Amino acid sequence: MHIDGKSVKSCTAFAADLKGSKITTIEGLAKNGKMHPMQEAFKKLHGLQCGFCTPGMVMSAVDLLKNNKNPSDQEIRDWLEGNICRCTGYQNIVAAVKEAATKM
Repeated sequence: MHIDGKSVKSCTAFAADLKGSKITTIEGLAKNGKMHPMQEAFKKLHGLQCGFCTPGMVMSAVDLLKNNKNPSDQEIRDWLEGNICRCTGYQNIVAAVKEAATKM
């Protein structure tokens, strides 16, 4: 999720400490019924499998592209290293982030 525009692991955020913060979850990325470019890229390039890690990957990747408009494969992998996916080899996730970078 994003807290005041920065990606944070939701499992480490204590709800009582977030009073007054702007919180955005993956559902909040879509606007007017249209998916965010990162969501579209994950869908198009099969950057998800079971879906358990997908929200964290997407939210982290959006924050990455706010900070680095054209990250290398290694920079993407380094940024997402705290999000663990058991279903994939991450290549499609990296490809999805690179695709979204061209649209954001």
